[in-house]
Amino acid sequence: MNDSELEQIFTYHAPKGNQAEQYVMIRNAAHEFARAVNVLCPESREKALAMTSIQQAAMWANAAKAIHE
Repeated sequence: MNDSELEQIFTYHAPKGNQAEQYVMIRNAAHEFARAVNVLCPESREKALAMTSIQQAAMWANAAKAIHE
């Protein structure tokens, strides 16, 4: 990874155009999935990991938009 790529990753990226609305759409979709997991799955380590994975997926999806658009 070169310095330019590192700078791109570790720089604040203000939302452009309709990105802010798209971030909300991604978070809302993750929230709905998390609700389903919360209702349908018993309390367990696996459920906790699923919730963490959903949170991470939303974060990385939004990061992909922020960094690469």
